[in-house]
Amino acid sequence: MEAAAATAPAERLDRATVLALVAMGVAVLVVAQDFTALSVALPSIEKDLHADLGTVQWTINAYALVFGVMIVTGGRLADMFGRRRAFVLGAAIFAGFSVVGGAAQDTTWLIACRALMGIGGALMWPAILGMTYAALPSSKAGLAGGLILGAAGFGNAVGPLSGGLLTDELTWRWIFFVNLPIAAFGVAATLRAIKPDAPAGEREPIDYRGVAALSTGLVALLIALDQSTDWGWGDPRVLGLAVACGVLLVAFAVIERRMGESALVPRDVIGNRKFAAACVTVLLMSAVFFATLLYLPQFMTKDLHYSALRAGAGLLPMMGTFAAVSFAAGPLYERVGPKPVVSAGALCCAVGVLLLSFLDSGDHYSALLPGMFILGAGVGLFYSSVTTAGVTALDPARASLAAGVVYMFQIAGGSVGLGVNTAIVTSGVGGSVSKFVDGIGDAFRVDAVLAFAGTAVAVLFVGGRVSADALRHHRPHLHRAHPG
Repeated sequence: MEAAAATAPAERLDRATVLALVAMGVAVLVVAQDFTALSVALPSIEKDLHADLGTVQWTINAYALVFGVMIVTGGRLADMFGRRRAFVLGAAIFAGFSVVGGAAQDTTWLIACRALMGIGGALMWPAILGMTYAALPSSKAGLAGGLILGAAGFGNAVGPLSGGLLTDELTWRWIFFVNLPIAAFGVAATLRAIKPDAPAGEREPIDYRGVAALSTGLVALLIALDQSTDWGWGDPRVLGLAVACGVLLVAFAVIERRMGESALVPRDVIGNRKFAAACVTVLLMSAVFFATLLYLPQFMTKDLHYSALRAGAGLLPMMGTFAAVSFAAGPLYERVGPKPVVSAGALCCAVGVLLLSFLDSGDHYSALLPGMFILGAGVGLFYSSVTTAGVTALDPARASLAAGVVYMFQIAGGSVGLGVNTAIVTSGVGGSVSKFVDGIGDAFRVDAVLAFAGTAVAVLFVGGRVSADALRHHRPHLHRAHPG
């Protein structure tokens, strides 16, 4: 930060700006680590609340799905009512239901709180992005992007460690409780350092029907996947949920067409071929990261008999590589363009999860390392770069909306992919750890197939054609970060 300021003495960062950046960094850290901290605590939650894996995985899915579906609406609300106001409201919702969730006595209580925390996160994230860029002069936009990306990557990386430490030394409930003081600091610093901002532009109506149709359709699909192992794939209830999902997604498409410029995903956005290709690629790839965050700690806990803390530390090769490569992805993207970086990242994700699919019960931890390193590099290259490719495919006026839509596809794809993974894993579990591990391998092979399909889409359609000139010359692009 000081080095950046030194290059432009006339724009040295004052104390209020530094405090604002610290507040935004802390806010990003809270949101980002929440995606990963709970993954190592699931076995303890299973035991404490007398639940099974198919149920407790909803503590991750409920948060992620609501966050992903609501993030575009969160951006619209921030534009309508002011970013600082939206951030404070989101932080209050996030922290408040964190405390309530930490006191949960059953899985229904916990999952409901996680879903409501997702609403808070979806209000916070677009507001954080907007306030961070607004706090800095345009010449320091790279510093803003670096802060957000670095804080998000660091939060993702330390989440399993902090979650494991709290679970082992206190209880999994403290993963929720610690959000309150951290969020309170972020809000206090924001209120002090960020001036109230006026709403931007006209207040367009929010596409509530689109939000409802998309979220309800995805939830119906996830419930069908979750219950298929108990009810059977041919059960009328499962088939009914699947049909309901299809009808609701078709209704979503019709609603979006009628809403025009006020649609959750406007026609000129999703109708852009390069942007649509980026979204399809993200949708296909997103099961990989979610599934490995859930099932690698499960493997370490149940087969290798690791503690929650040790399982969190066991993810460091993947998460540390992800965080480190994320910092290199931006300059590399600017140097060679979107297609090589996005395609290389997607290919690494596919190869990494394929290597992990060969794990067997009784394997040593070292057998996981090649897959985790390659997958971490792939995630670090892929997500920030594909978001940038999608955002820059559209008019700059659509940048915030585009980033939110790409992230919505990431979360929706990850949530549905995780539901498919859980259905595969739990279908073969009969109390045997070896069968459980076999189920993980089967699920990871399905993820690898999806990831290779996503790689093909990236190679063929994302970012246009690669030219020799693009590889020789520096070409600046807008670079945006995301929370995980």
